[in-house]
Amino acid sequence: MTLRIEHPITDIDTWLGAFGRFADARQRAGVRSHRVHQPDDDDHYICVDLEFDTTEQAAAFRAFLEANVWSSPAASPGLAGTPRARVLVEVAAAGPRSSA
Repeated sequence: MTLRIEHPITDIDTWLGAFGRFADARQRAGVRSHRVHQPDDDDHYICVDLEFDTTEQAAAFRAFLEANVWSSPAASPGLAGTPRARVLVEVAAAGPRSSA
């Protein structure tokens, strides 16, 4: 499962510093890997994919971020807007999906 997070940032260095301070929390929550991206035309926006074994782990970490990180300016320096976070499940690409 992937927890996809996207939001505006003030600057990448401040955001990366804050992201690094939550490495232990990510590990305890079951994050297996992460990827951080920025659009090539917007250095004030960030996209993060966090990989989990289960949907429940991803949803629990999203709740943790909402309650403990994004709600506190001290805990989330670099955050410049409201994050959008979604738990994504992989779709098999074997062929067209049936609507039936």
